[in-house]
Amino acid sequence: MTMADTIETRTVKRVYWRLVPLLFAMMLLNYLDRINVGFAALRMNADLDFSPTIFGTGASIFFFGYIFLQIPSNLVLYRVGARLWLFVILIAWGTISAATAFVHDAQSFYALRFALGLAEGGFLPGAGAAPR
Repeated sequence: MTMADTIETRTVKRVYWRLVPLLFAMMLLNYLDRINVGFAALRMNADLDFSPTIFGTGASIFFFGYIFLQIPSNLVLYRVGARLWLFVILIAWGTISAATAFVHDAQSFYALRFALGLAEGGFLPGAGAAPR
């Protein structure tokens, strides 16, 4: 084993132990954020008088935004770098998630779920991108 192999091994281990726990936590929160609308349905449907159709449409419209912006988001990630773009995604994602507390009708629910899909669309593929 040469000196270069030792340095490379140490560097890979250091990067691994710094990035993997952070990315795991972010992916866990991404998953929880994606499914939390199901838990919110327990009270939200009754409080906002949503029918099952309104709720189902709002819950699934998220994925239209998610699919729509995956490729463009990752093209931006390639141009500006993973660190900056993941930061922007997380800020947008957190802001839109917080804004869902102010949903008052079906249109605002649809709009925020679609916007949340747009914000989260580039996260999972971008998290696997090489840092720049």
